[in-house]
Amino acid sequence: MKRFVCYLLALMLVLSFSVTVSAQETVKFGANLEMTGAVAAYGQMIWEGANLAQEMVPEVLGMPVEFVLVDNKSDRVETANAQTRLIDRDQVVAILGPATSGNMLAAGPISDENQVPVISATATLPIVTEGREYVFRACFLDPYQAAAAAQFAIEEMGAQTVAVFPDIAQDYCIGLANYFKEAFTERGGTIVAEQFCRTGDQDFSAQLTTIMAANPDLLYIPNYYTETALIVRQARDLGYEGMVLGADGIDVPELVDVGGAAVNGIYFTAHADTTTALTEVGQEYFDLYREKYGREPAVFGALAADAYLMVINAIERAGSLDPVAIRNELEATENLEVVTGTVTVTAGNITKPVVVKQVVEGNYEFVTAISPE
Repeated sequence: MKRFVCYLLALMLVLSFSVTVSAQETVKFGANLEMTGAVAAYGQMIWEGANLAQEMVPEVLGMPVEFVLVDNKSDRVETANAQTRLIDRDQVVAILGPATSGNMLAAGPISDENQVPVISATATLPIVTEGREYVFRACFLDPYQAAAAAQFAIEEMGAQTVAVFPDIAQDYCIGLANYFKEAFTERGGTIVAEQFCRTGDQDFSAQLTTIMAANPDLLYIPNYYTETALIVRQARDLGYEGMVLGADGIDVPELVDVGGAAVNGIYFTAHADTTTALTEVGQEYFDLYREKYGREPAVFGALAADAYLMVINAIERAGSLDPVAIRNELEATENLEVVTGTVTVTAGNITKPVVVKQVVEGNYEFVTAISPE
């Protein structure tokens, strides 16, 4: 009898220990982000937004969510190394992926090979998800953005001739430039000049002189924030008084930090208007952001919150932490309300209206929203 009682006590102790361990278990999300390097502003805003979303929804399936952050240093090789580390060493169930399309192209094959889903808040190049079962995004695609930009340039800006000035070192920039040229010419416009820069360039005077000689109605710059700001500053210094249209890569405060007064008046396509919420969770996020940081929410952070909520929702519907099950439910996402609107996933991609903003006295003001025809 004593032996039986001792056995029961021991069994109860083991069960109690097991319950305690289970209660302390966490759900590990990876974060493979550009926290330093050429596009650190993107990674930092995404990290900020992801953490705020985690604060709003800290648990899934009754377990706390834990982020494991690795800095990819805005570099493709570092991105691949970070992706491998998060999967092999940290055993994450999903990864909030790099900000840029180029870095997502380095991360995607590793996710596919290891069957762990990765979702980017902001990578817009179509080939990021093409042929990839475990690669997702929380933003629109570049052909869609380019079509909206071309439509706005012709119908709202009255541009008939355009000069295009992409960064040849970035897949995103070259891809978006090509999609824009195609969409603009299909609508009857003419490309009168095309010049190229490279990430890190400081002097654009030769290219701008060529562009100004072509006398375009509009200068289209589908680049990241630093190069765009410097190009616009130098264009204004050289006497260019024409219109400028940029893309989602400049929807960060650093554009004004680098460009100063020179960037006032330029237009750009963007992922969302963060001044007016389209969903209840969006309003909650915007209110919490303003309360916590004392400034207006950044779009890249809002998209990161979208990505986080998409994964949380997929886990809840899967009822499992199996990465394959999570991937399957991510692909089945339909009419999910997130921070920037409502999303449905098809082959890893989503579709939603393209927002156009204008820089006005250092602020980014909503102009319109376009669903390209």
